[in-house]
Parts: sequence; C-alpha cells; structure tokens
Amino acid sequence: MEQTDLRAPTLTAAVRPATPQQRAARAARNGGEPTLEFADRVPYDAYVHASTLHRLQQPLSDDPGEMSFLMVSQIMELYFGLTCHELRQAQQDLRADRIWDALAPLRRAALHLEGLNAAWRGLRWMTPADFNRFRNLLGEGSGFQSAMYRHLEFLLGLRDPALIRPFRRQPQVYDELRATLAAPSLWDEVLALLARHGHDLPADLLDRDVAVEHQPHPAVEAAWVTVYDDGGPENQLRLLGEALTEVAEQFGDWRWNHVKAVQRTMGAKVGSGGSAGLAWLQRSMARVVFPELWSARTAM
Repeated sequence: MEQTDLRAPTLTAAVRPATPQQRAARAARNGGEPTLEFADRVPYDAYVHASTLHRLQQPLSDDPGEMSFLMVSQIMELYFGLTCHELRQAQQDLRADRIWDALAPLRRAALHLEGLNAAWRGLRWMTPADFNRFRNLLGEGSGFQSAMYRHLEFLLGLRDPALIRPFRRQPQVYDELRATLAAPSLWDEVLALLARHGHDLPADLLDRDVAVEHQPHPAVEAAWVTVYDDGGPENQLRLLGEALTEVAEQFGDWRWNHVKAVQRTMGAKVGSGGSAGLAWLQRSMARVVFPELWSARTAM
C-alpha cells in the first residue's frame, strides 16, 4: 500500500503580523478582492499547518470508510488536548483566587466537549459489518490507549495510576502522565478554593494524596449547598459551580456517546485493547466527575 509522505513542506515562512492600516491598504490595492499572490508559503498554512495535518492520515486498508474512523479519532485527540489546555488555565486562575477569570476557560472547555460529542455523529453510519472490514488490521490498537484522554480524566479528578502503565516504553509520554497524576486535579483546586473562602472542609481531605481518586465527602456537599443558597449576583462561587457542572455534563455525554458508538459498531464483543469492551465502558461510567456538585442538588 502506498505510504503518505509526512515530510513538512519546504516553504516555512513565518506568519508576519499586520496592522489594521496595512490590512486596509492591502484591500484598497486589491480592489476588495482577496490576495492571490504570495512570495512564499501561504500565510494560512504557515499558521494552521493544514498541509501537515492532511498528511497525517495513514489508513491500514483500502476500505473507504476507514478514513472516517481514523480522522474522527484524530479530531477527538485534538479536542482532548484543547480541553486539557482550558482546564489547566482554569486551574491556574482558581489557584490564584481569580474565580471570575476561571469562568471563561471553563465555559470554553464545555463548548469544546460539545464539539467533541458532535464528532461521534461522523461515525453513526458504521455498522458491525462496516467496522469488521478493517478492524482486524488495528491489532491491539484501542482508544483506551489515548494518553491525552488520560490527561483529561486525571485533570477532571478520575484517577487510576494503573492506567499509565501502557506508556512505560514511551518515556516522555509516561513522565507527562505521571506529572499530571501527581499534581492536583481541577476538583482538588476547587476544594482548596472552597476552604479558602470559609467553607469547613476537613484537613485530611485537603491534604490527601492527590494521586488517589477523590471520594465523595459530606462536607464538600454541604459547602455546595451553602454556595447555592446564596442567589445574589455577586456569588462567583455559584457561577463557578454552574460552569463546572456544564463541563461535567458534557464529559458525561461523551462517555455515554462512546458507549452507544461501541454498541452500534461491535455490540458486546471484547475490546481491541484487551478489555471486555462494552461492559468495561459501562462500569467506568460509574465514576462521577465532580460528584458533590450533583449530590448537593438533592439537599438544595
């Protein structure tokens, strides 16, 4: 099978900044038409690297449907990374008590997760017969092995140290995952913030080993009930709670959409990565993101 050339284009011109005055002058010279001549690489490609992106698809079969499966998987990887970027920014803001500033990256993260959910629609055409035409060629390859998805889970507070073991032969990836696992999750930052704002959370909860997954605690639930009891317009913690809830809801939708996609394409067959497939995914959904934000609503 012909291999795709992954070498970068020879033109590597950087994007050159332009002022509003320069843009206006260029439009006047062009008579309102777009610029069609450039001295070197097209600026859009220099910024987006589109020519590189479109060389990254290397299907293993001649089946035309495999390209959808491969590219949707790559799109999801990009969304995983983008969402992690937003959550890390929110962490920095919360650590510095900039609650208002943290709302923007959290809202963007929820929108990115919404886009991630929409990506599943590109695979709704796939039946078991469609998937089986190229599935065997994937060998043990499985979305379970996505390092960026593990970063996303760890940032959201879903922590299982065993899940980084597959990456031990990739030192940089492994070390980055270990660092994320050893650092506080977004939820850990939220708990510390609640304590700094006067909510009575026990020391053993705040000082625990953050590599161990947080277990729901009545003191955290009580704190959120108190937060939501204050309906005033200056209650930034309540706004934070709603932004976090949207992130958790969109992430939960992605996990459910994953379950449905597996049911649609392979039923209850064993997974490519060695798991029980559908049954393993269903069990994993029992671990809830930001659990006290949900349980507190019963007491409100």
